[in-house]
Amino acid sequence: MYTYKIEQAIRAAALLHGDHIRKGEIPLPYITHLVSVAMIVRDYTEDEDTIVAALLHDTIEDTDYAQEELVEDFGENVSKIVITLTEPKSDAAHKISWIDVKKIYAKQLRKGPEESVLIAAADKSHNFRSIVDEYFENHHAFMTEFGPHLDSRLEAYQAIANAINSRLKDGIVHEFNHTFEEYKKFIINVQKTYTKND
Repeated sequence: MYTYKIEQAIRAAALLHGDHIRKGEIPLPYITHLVSVAMIVRDYTEDEDTIVAALLHDTIEDTDYAQEELVEDFGENVSKIVITLTEPKSDAAHKISWIDVKKIYAKQLRKGPEESVLIAAADKSHNFRSIVDEYFENHHAFMTEFGPHLDSRLEAYQAIANAINSRLKDGIVHEFNHTFEEYKKFIINVQKTYTKND
């Protein structure tokens, strides 16, 4: 599926995330993740706004792109989907821990549009798969990039997994659950590596 609106979303995502790169040994442009998420989403829906939102799901969170601009450029429906996928930010007055950020995100998924949950499942599936592929034999690099709090990481992602499974019953939820299981096995192996070294 290819439309003018999707083309505009690809261009916007490429420009807004132009200097962003993915974590890992090879510094891939961040747009590779966004296009991958959109392609996964496309396997499960033909809804144009959902595919557009998949391409733009990190714009409000990670760039200077304002919600008002998103509404003007791509419409209210895309904006609602993206806002549900936008994690809260800490400021000087209200510091939010990493795990609380993820738990708030999980609550947003429970209440937001189902299209957001579909994108979240695709997003996390791609992230889990990328991490396992990248760091399967290099646990030290994973700990360096993502930090040592492995139990908190599993707890946070379990909250997100519970939210996804509470909203989706078919299709992508099976792919998500499979990749999450692989990610959990990977984290357990990382823990074993560092337990042996203590």
